[in-house]
Amino acid sequence: MKKVKTNAMRLLDDHKISHELLSFDLKADSITPEYIAAQIGKEVERIFKTIVTAGTSGNHYVFCLQIIEELDLKKAAKAAGEKSISLIDQRDLLKVAGYEKGGCSPVGMKKLYKTFYDEHALSFEKIIVSAGKRGYQIEVPVEGLLRATEGETTDLLMETKSIFK
Repeated sequence: MKKVKTNAMRLLDDHKISHELLSFDLKADSITPEYIAAQIGKEVERIFKTIVTAGTSGNHYVFCLQIIEELDLKKAAKAAGEKSISLIDQRDLLKVAGYEKGGCSPVGMKKLYKTFYDEHALSFEKIIVSAGKRGYQIEVPVEGLLRATEGETTDLLMETKSIFK
């Protein structure tokens, strides 16, 4: 693996938070959560995605949840104290967060936005988030991520609708 150093990794280094760089091949036909997990040799449940949103106030918020789950925008708005929240246009991601689509890390954004992690993160000692560059992930202690991003944990997941209820 070639030597990569991203803003996320620099910030974790500055905070003396240990992390491990992991990489996966971007040349696959389809990059699924299962593909990423197989490539980096980690459980898919420990891989978290980063979603950047905007509230009705105009403030931006960051939400991290398992890559296999879906963000409940009502729960996100409640956590942020907003009337409603919407995903930002992906074309604005670089301008707002300083990261490109597919390489957005909750750590080391242009500004320290209010950041929320789904409470399932607390089930693990370490979780995996984007390193801030496509094809690269970092495994970080949850406690360290919360500290580096001044993050909070809460329930953010969309309830699955079962036809059997």
